[in-house]
Amino acid sequence: MASASLQSTLPRNNRIAVLTGLGGITLLAWIYLIVTAREMGSMKSVMELRVWTGTDFVLMFFMWAIMMIGMMVPAAAPMTVLYAAVARKAANEGSPISPTSIFVTGYITTWVLFSVTATVAQWMLQRAALLSSMMVTTSPLVGAGILIAAGLYQWTRVKMSCLKRCRAPLYFLSEHWKDGPWGAFQMGFRYGVLCVGCCGALMLLLFIGGVMNLLWIAAIAVFVLIEKVSTFGTHAGRAAGVAMIVLGVLALARFTLVL
Repeated sequence: MASASLQSTLPRNNRIAVLTGLGGITLLAWIYLIVTAREMGSMKSVMELRVWTGTDFVLMFFMWAIMMIGMMVPAAAPMTVLYAAVARKAANEGSPISPTSIFVTGYITTWVLFSVTATVAQWMLQRAALLSSMMVTTSPLVGAGILIAAGLYQWTRVKMSCLKRCRAPLYFLSEHWKDGPWGAFQMGFRYGVLCVGCCGALMLLLFIGGVMNLLWIAAIAVFVLIEKVSTFGTHAGRAAGVAMIVLGVLALARFTLVL
Protein backbone atom coordinates (compact mmCIF):
# COMPACT_ATOMS: atom_id res chain seq x y z
CA MET A 1 0.00 0.00 0.00
CA ALA A 2 2.80 2.43 0.91
CA SER A 3 4.58 1.58 -2.32
CA ALA A 4 1.46 2.28 -4.40
CA SER A 5 0.88 5.53 -2.54
CA LEU A 6 4.41 6.72 -3.24
CA GLN A 7 4.17 5.70 -6.90
CA SER A 8 1.02 7.81 -7.22
CA THR A 9 3.04 10.91 -6.26
CA LEU A 10 4.95 10.63 -9.54
CA PRO A 11 3.30 13.03 -12.03
CA ARG A 12 1.33 11.32 -14.76
CA ASN A 13 3.62 12.53 -17.56
CA ASN A 14 6.70 11.21 -15.73
CA ARG A 15 5.01 7.86 -15.13
CA ILE A 16 4.07 7.66 -18.81
CA ALA A 17 7.65 8.50 -19.80
CA VAL A 18 9.08 5.73 -17.58
CA LEU A 19 6.59 3.11 -18.78
CA THR A 20 7.02 4.17 -22.40
CA GLY A 21 10.76 3.77 -22.08
CA LEU A 22 10.44 0.30 -20.58
CA GLY A 23 7.84 -0.61 -23.20
CA GLY A 24 10.11 0.58 -26.00
CA ILE A 25 13.02 -1.51 -24.71
CA THR A 26 10.75 -4.55 -24.45
CA LEU A 27 9.25 -4.01 -27.91
CA LEU A 28 12.67 -3.72 -29.57
CA ALA A 29 13.80 -6.90 -27.82
CA TRP A 30 10.74 -8.80 -29.03
CA ILE A 31 11.14 -7.55 -32.59
CA TYR A 32 14.67 -8.92 -32.54
CA LEU A 33 13.45 -12.26 -31.13
CA ILE A 34 10.74 -12.61 -33.78
CA VAL A 35 13.19 -11.91 -36.61
CA THR A 36 15.80 -14.27 -35.12
CA ALA A 37 13.25 -17.06 -34.61
CA ARG A 38 12.22 -16.85 -38.25
CA GLU A 39 15.82 -16.94 -39.42
CA MET A 40 16.61 -19.95 -37.24
CA GLY A 41 13.46 -21.70 -38.43
CA SER A 42 14.77 -21.56 -41.99
CA MET A 43 18.17 -22.97 -40.91
CA LYS A 44 17.01 -26.00 -38.86
CA SER A 45 19.26 -28.60 -40.44
CA VAL A 46 22.30 -26.32 -40.36
CA MET A 47 21.78 -25.40 -36.71
CA GLU A 48 21.43 -29.03 -35.69
CA LEU A 49 24.74 -30.15 -37.17
CA ARG A 50 26.83 -27.05 -36.80
CA VAL A 51 29.79 -26.95 -34.40
CA TRP A 52 29.99 -23.62 -32.62
CA THR A 53 32.71 -21.15 -33.49
CA GLY A 54 33.68 -18.15 -31.38
CA THR A 55 31.35 -16.01 -33.51
CA ASP A 56 28.48 -18.44 -32.91
CA PHE A 57 29.02 -18.18 -29.15
CA VAL A 58 28.91 -14.38 -29.28
CA LEU A 59 25.77 -14.41 -31.43
CA MET A 60 24.06 -16.87 -29.09
CA PHE A 61 25.07 -14.80 -26.09
CA PHE A 62 23.61 -11.73 -27.76
CA MET A 63 20.39 -13.65 -28.45
CA TRP A 64 20.11 -14.72 -24.79
CA ALA A 65 20.85 -11.20 -23.56
CA ILE A 66 18.14 -9.66 -25.75
CA MET A 67 15.71 -12.41 -24.77
CA MET A 68 16.32 -11.80 -21.05
CA ILE A 69 15.73 -8.09 -21.58
CA GLY A 70 12.46 -8.77 -23.41
CA MET A 71 11.29 -11.16 -20.69
CA MET A 72 12.47 -9.39 -17.53
CA VAL A 73 12.18 -5.64 -18.14
CA PRO A 74 8.36 -5.68 -17.83
CA ALA A 75 8.65 -7.42 -14.45
CA ALA A 76 10.81 -4.54 -13.21
CA ALA A 77 8.22 -1.88 -14.09
CA PRO A 78 6.77 -1.45 -10.56
CA MET A 79 10.23 -1.07 -9.04
CA THR A 80 11.33 1.34 -11.77
CA VAL A 81 8.29 3.58 -11.35
CA LEU A 82 8.85 3.58 -7.60
CA TYR A 83 12.52 4.51 -8.03
CA ALA A 84 11.48 7.39 -10.30
CA ALA A 85 8.98 8.57 -7.66
CA VAL A 86 11.54 8.41 -4.84
CA ALA A 87 14.16 10.13 -6.97
CA ARG A 88 11.75 12.94 -7.84
CA LYS A 89 10.80 13.39 -4.19
CA ALA A 90 14.49 13.57 -3.27
CA ALA A 91 15.05 16.18 -5.99
CA ASN A 92 12.21 18.30 -4.64
CA GLU A 93 13.90 18.18 -1.24
CA GLY A 94 17.21 19.31 -2.71
CA SER A 95 19.00 15.94 -2.64
CA PRO A 96 21.15 14.81 -5.61
CA ILE A 97 19.48 12.22 -7.83
CA SER A 98 20.44 10.04 -10.76
CA PRO A 99 18.33 9.35 -13.86
CA THR A 100 16.05 6.35 -13.76
CA SER A 101 17.83 5.08 -16.86
CA ILE A 102 20.95 4.39 -14.78
CA PHE A 103 18.94 2.24 -12.36
CA VAL A 104 17.46 0.32 -15.30
CA THR A 105 20.93 -0.11 -16.83
CA GLY A 106 22.15 -1.74 -13.62
CA TYR A 107 19.16 -4.09 -13.64
CA ILE A 108 19.69 -5.07 -17.27
CA THR A 109 23.41 -5.62 -16.67
CA THR A 110 22.59 -8.40 -14.20
CA TRP A 111 20.55 -10.27 -16.80
CA VAL A 112 23.19 -9.73 -19.46
CA LEU A 113 25.72 -11.41 -17.16
CA PHE A 114 23.22 -14.20 -16.49
CA SER A 115 23.07 -14.70 -20.26
CA VAL A 116 26.72 -15.78 -20.24
CA THR A 117 25.80 -18.74 -18.01
CA ALA A 118 22.77 -19.56 -20.17
CA THR A 119 24.90 -19.49 -23.32
CA VAL A 120 27.50 -21.81 -21.77
CA ALA A 121 24.72 -24.21 -20.73
CA GLN A 122 23.36 -24.22 -24.28
CA TRP A 123 26.83 -24.76 -25.73
CA MET A 124 27.45 -27.72 -23.41
CA LEU A 125 24.10 -29.32 -24.27
CA GLN A 126 24.64 -28.84 -27.99
CA ARG A 127 28.19 -30.17 -27.78
CA ALA A 128 26.80 -33.29 -26.09
CA ALA A 129 24.22 -33.61 -28.89
CA LEU A 130 21.36 -33.09 -26.42
CA LEU A 131 19.65 -30.21 -28.25
CA SER A 132 17.52 -30.20 -31.38
CA SER A 133 17.81 -27.62 -34.15
CA MET A 134 15.26 -25.44 -32.34
CA MET A 135 17.22 -25.77 -29.09
CA VAL A 136 14.91 -28.19 -27.30
CA THR A 137 16.49 -30.94 -25.23
CA THR A 138 16.35 -34.29 -27.00
CA SER A 139 17.07 -36.29 -23.85
CA PRO A 140 14.05 -37.36 -21.76
CA LEU A 141 16.40 -37.76 -18.79
CA VAL A 142 17.75 -34.20 -19.10
CA GLY A 143 14.23 -32.87 -19.62
CA ALA A 144 12.95 -34.64 -16.52
CA GLY A 145 15.93 -33.42 -14.52
CA ILE A 146 15.31 -29.81 -15.55
CA LEU A 147 11.63 -30.00 -14.60
CA ILE A 148 12.34 -31.55 -11.20
CA ALA A 149 15.20 -29.17 -10.43
CA ALA A 150 13.21 -26.09 -11.43
CA GLY A 151 10.19 -27.33 -9.49
CA LEU A 152 12.16 -28.02 -6.32
CA TYR A 153 13.81 -24.61 -6.54
CA GLN A 154 10.38 -22.98 -6.41
CA TRP A 155 10.15 -24.20 -2.80
CA THR A 156 13.64 -23.33 -1.59
CA ARG A 157 14.40 -20.67 1.02
CA VAL A 158 16.56 -18.78 -1.49
CA LYS A 159 13.71 -18.57 -3.98
CA MET A 160 11.20 -17.44 -1.35
CA SER A 161 13.59 -14.86 0.08
CA CYS A 162 14.37 -13.36 -3.33
CA LEU A 163 10.71 -13.36 -4.36
CA LYS A 164 9.67 -11.67 -1.11
CA ARG A 165 12.17 -8.86 -1.66
CA CYS A 166 11.23 -8.50 -5.33
CA ARG A 167 7.61 -8.10 -4.27
CA ALA A 168 8.49 -5.37 -1.73
CA PRO A 169 10.16 -2.60 -3.81
CA LEU A 170 9.74 0.11 -1.16
CA TYR A 171 11.49 -2.02 1.45
CA PHE A 172 14.26 -2.77 -1.06
CA LEU A 173 14.89 0.91 -1.77
CA SER A 174 14.83 1.87 1.90
CA GLU A 175 17.34 -0.87 2.66
CA HIS A 176 19.70 -0.36 -0.27
CA TRP A 177 19.37 3.30 -1.26
CA LYS A 178 22.60 4.90 -2.45
CA ASP A 179 23.14 8.40 -3.82
CA GLY A 180 24.80 9.31 -7.08
CA PRO A 181 24.98 7.62 -10.50
CA TRP A 182 27.10 4.73 -9.23
CA GLY A 183 24.66 4.24 -6.37
CA ALA A 184 21.72 4.10 -8.79
CA PHE A 185 23.56 1.55 -10.91
CA GLN A 186 24.37 -0.54 -7.83
CA MET A 187 20.73 -0.52 -6.72
CA GLY A 188 19.57 -1.62 -10.16
CA PHE A 189 22.22 -4.32 -10.27
CA ARG A 190 21.36 -5.56 -6.78
CA TYR A 191 17.67 -5.70 -7.67
CA GLY A 192 18.61 -7.65 -10.78
CA VAL A 193 20.55 -10.14 -8.64
CA LEU A 194 17.41 -10.70 -6.57
CA CYS A 195 15.42 -11.25 -9.75
CA VAL A 196 17.95 -13.79 -11.00
CA GLY A 197 17.70 -15.56 -7.64
CA CYS A 198 13.93 -15.50 -7.97
CA CYS A 199 13.49 -16.37 -11.65
CA GLY A 200 16.78 -17.67 -13.03
CA ALA A 201 15.89 -21.34 -12.55
CA LEU A 202 12.70 -20.84 -14.54
CA MET A 203 14.83 -19.97 -17.57
CA LEU A 204 15.95 -23.61 -17.65
CA LEU A 205 12.43 -24.38 -18.87
CA LEU A 206 13.37 -22.76 -22.18
CA PHE A 207 15.32 -25.95 -22.94
CA ILE A 208 12.05 -27.87 -22.49
CA GLY A 209 9.75 -25.80 -24.70
CA GLY A 210 12.37 -24.39 -27.04
CA VAL A 211 14.83 -21.54 -26.58
CA MET A 212 13.36 -19.77 -29.61
CA ASN A 213 9.74 -20.85 -29.14
CA LEU A 214 8.14 -17.41 -28.94
CA LEU A 215 4.93 -18.64 -27.30
CA TRP A 216 6.93 -20.49 -24.65
CA ILE A 217 9.13 -17.44 -24.03
CA ALA A 218 6.03 -15.27 -23.64
CA ALA A 219 4.39 -17.80 -21.30
CA ILE A 220 7.40 -17.83 -18.97
CA ALA A 221 7.62 -14.02 -19.06
CA VAL A 222 3.93 -13.71 -18.12
CA PHE A 223 4.35 -16.22 -15.29
CA VAL A 224 7.35 -14.28 -13.93
CA LEU A 225 5.27 -11.10 -14.00
CA ILE A 226 2.41 -12.83 -12.15
CA GLU A 227 4.81 -14.14 -9.50
CA LYS A 228 6.29 -10.72 -8.88
CA VAL A 229 3.30 -8.39 -8.96
CA SER A 230 0.07 -10.31 -8.33
CA THR A 231 -1.43 -10.81 -4.88
CA PHE A 232 -1.31 -14.59 -5.35
CA GLY A 233 2.16 -14.66 -6.90
CA THR A 234 3.79 -16.66 -4.10
CA HIS A 235 1.09 -19.32 -4.18
CA ALA A 236 1.22 -19.46 -7.97
CA GLY A 237 4.96 -20.04 -7.83
CA ARG A 238 4.66 -22.90 -5.37
CA ALA A 239 1.79 -24.49 -7.30
CA ALA A 240 3.84 -24.29 -10.49
CA GLY A 241 6.74 -25.91 -8.63
CA VAL A 242 4.55 -28.87 -7.68
CA ALA A 243 3.33 -29.18 -11.27
CA MET A 244 6.91 -29.18 -12.60
CA ILE A 245 7.99 -31.83 -10.11
CA VAL A 246 5.04 -34.05 -11.02
CA LEU A 247 5.68 -33.67 -14.75
CA GLY A 248 9.38 -34.36 -14.24
CA VAL A 249 8.70 -37.51 -12.20
CA LEU A 250 6.22 -38.74 -14.82
CA ALA A 251 8.75 -38.12 -17.59
CA LEU A 252 11.41 -39.92 -15.58
CA ALA A 253 9.08 -42.86 -14.95
CA ARG A 254 8.23 -43.09 -18.64
CA PHE A 255 11.92 -43.03 -19.52
CA THR A 256 12.62 -45.81 -16.99
CA LEU A 257 9.81 -47.98 -18.38
CA VAL A 258 11.13 -47.61 -21.91
CA LEU A 259 14.52 -48.82 -20.71
